[in-house]
Amino acid sequence: MVCMRIDIVTTLPEMISPVLDQSIIKRARDNGLVDIRVINLREYTFDKHKTTDDAPYGGGGGMVMKIEPIARAIEDLLQSIETANEEDTSDEQQPKSQPRIILTDPRGPQFNQETAKQWAQEKHLILLCGHYEGVDERVRKHLVTDEVSIGDYILTGGELPALIITDAITRLQPGALGDSDAPNKDTFAENLLEYPHYTRPRDFRGWIVPDILLCGHHAQIMRWRRWHQLHATRERRPDLFDSIELTKADRALIESEEPQAPLS
Repeated sequence: MVCMRIDIVTTLPEMISPVLDQSIIKRARDNGLVDIRVINLREYTFDKHKTTDDAPYGGGGGMVMKIEPIARAIEDLLQSIETANEEDTSDEQQPKSQPRIILTDPRGPQFNQETAKQWAQEKHLILLCGHYEGVDERVRKHLVTDEVSIGDYILTGGELPALIITDAITRLQPGALGDSDAPNKDTFAENLLEYPHYTRPRDFRGWIVPDILLCGHHAQIMRWRRWHQLHATRERRPDLFDSIELTKADRALIESEEPQAPLS
């Protein structure tokens, strides 16, 4: 099985690498489910100071990421892919795919679970971490295939967005999670917030776990969980709720009282 490959191009590899050696991402890498590589953009500079940014034409504050090292890094990655494709004789009939090249940028469309599902089907992603005041516009126009934002707020650079995207996509790879159906149960899997979770002890300071979760009646528990998903989404994320195609059972459930444990 050919695993998915993700290249993260960054000026701060030391910020990226430690996170990749933790939790689900580490296990997925160790099990050969995803090949994640950190590319140091400074290795594609030719000056002694390894400069990746410069002052903007036209004046103004801040610095702009230079196009030359970015172009060299991307072209080097594309060349390595082309070489690998030429050496791959597993299926000569299948066209060799080109990677999706993604720039993390606040002007891009917002990353969400649907985007994660779409990108998780790709064979190869190149994530380019933006920085400073942004990147030379020619990168956006001529080198990348996509731009993406993780939200309407300002970050120092694109390293955190790249890690978030990598995490979201890695956990969708088959076998990455212990429960094969876990991605379908997560919050946002169907544009619904997740239902409440409880564990031991049953009674903590008088805060009691709902009786229905201990009743042993699976169908009733599922009904209770669905009721909470629908109500939480309607109250907290009406934008998501409006996008849901409710079934007849959902419409009846959301108008009903909270399900209770059956009488013994």
